[in-house]
Amino acid sequence: MTNDPYREIQDRLSRAFGLTQARRDRDEEMSLGAWIPPVDIVEDKDRILLMVELPGFKEDEISIQLEGGVLTIRGERQFEREKEGRTYHRVERSYGQFVRTFTLPNNVDRENLKANFRDGVLEVEMPKREEARPRQIRITPGEQHTGQKPIDVQPGGEKETETRERGRTPAGEPQRGQREREAQPR
Repeated sequence: MTNDPYREIQDRLSRAFGLTQARRDRDEEMSLGAWIPPVDIVEDKDRILLMVELPGFKEDEISIQLEGGVLTIRGERQFEREKEGRTYHRVERSYGQFVRTFTLPNNVDRENLKANFRDGVLEVEMPKREEARPRQIRITPGEQHTGQKPIDVQPGGEKETETRERGRTPAGEPQRGQREREAQPR
């Protein structure tokens, strides 16, 4: 037993509501400074957006660094020491230092990251590199592909391209049998 009457009350309430010792220990740890701010990561076709909940922080209490493809966000929330005439009966808000690190994917344009802090939420916008963004590829109608590769021939210095399927030799002359087919009336 401790000499803290409020702690005794809290322990009794915890037992009454069925909270386990592990849960009570976790709650106590959270109030003593071991905390991790929650993060949401959202992606669309143009960017990745990282949102970190940091209520009660000021901009100058947050540090953002990018090194070797790793984004690191640091900060510290100071516990308000008891003021004259105030006694804390319960402390549930988290205090202390935090560090969050995120390995950025290769498709992020690391030179153009932007950070915005508003209403207790830090937003880090990470645009995607242009070549990594999805793009529509237009399909154009064309000739049926025969599987034959064009052959470059240069008889007499002139460039002429025909396919073997049409019956031309590399020299540009009709193949045997092709001459007769071309000579027949249609």
